Amino acid sequence: MPIRFSEADFERVRAAVVAAEQQTAGEIVPVVVVRSGSYPEALWKGAALCMALMLLLSLIFVFAYTGWGATWFHTGWGVALLTLLAGSLGGLAAAYVEPFQRWLIGEARLAEQVHLRALEAFVEEEVFRTQDRTGILIFVSLFEHWVEVVGDAGINQRVDPDTWAEVVDLVRQGIRRGQLVDGIVAAVDRCGQLLAEHGVTVRPSDVNELDDALRIRTVQQKRSTDT
Repeated sequence: MPIRFSEADFERVRAAVVAAEQQTAGEIVPVVVVRSGSYPEALWKGAALCMALMLLLSLIFVFAYTGWGATWFHTGWGVALLTLLAGSLGGLAAAYVEPFQRWLIGEARLAEQVHLRALEAFVEEEVFRTQDRTGILIFVSLFEHWVEVVGDAGINQRVDPDTWAEVVDLVRQGIRRGQLVDGIVAAVDRCGQLLAEHGVTVRPSDVNELDDALRIRTVQQKRSTDT
């Protein structure tokens, strides 16, 4: 899923973060990554699956077909050639067809990898660098179609992790409509409301401790500048 955010998109998210933080002492950090992992296992899984299917079809053909044509199909080299071709095509599909790749990887593996990448982003973006540990990360991983909300210690003492399901769902709804920025803006706004409702209130001495910008990151370039 390519990233195509305009300057207006970045400004909308920044304005949403500023507005949300006027309601709470929480510091909201939205991060979008292209993908959370490279998943090399998908290639051999795709190749192995297609090779197995072709081998099965070849065996069915050999035993079921009694005609005079396609004699090469009854030879070992013919079956081997088709099986290798199917494996190559399966590997290519696993590399470039994202729905097929996600299916091969499996939901549990995707969720695990996104969670690990979200924890990395929490450290990389220095979400922990607040006076009362009230930083909160809204993490969106595009390839995996996964969203996580990670709060620092000061947030987790007051807000149950299950509370963030609503924030996650707002981002997902935006993605389904093809309006990712709308989803992020809605999630940021709701995040600010939830923090205020759970007692993470604005302090008299409150200052903006973390940058309000939307961060865009890649797997290979985790410390790249905002784009």
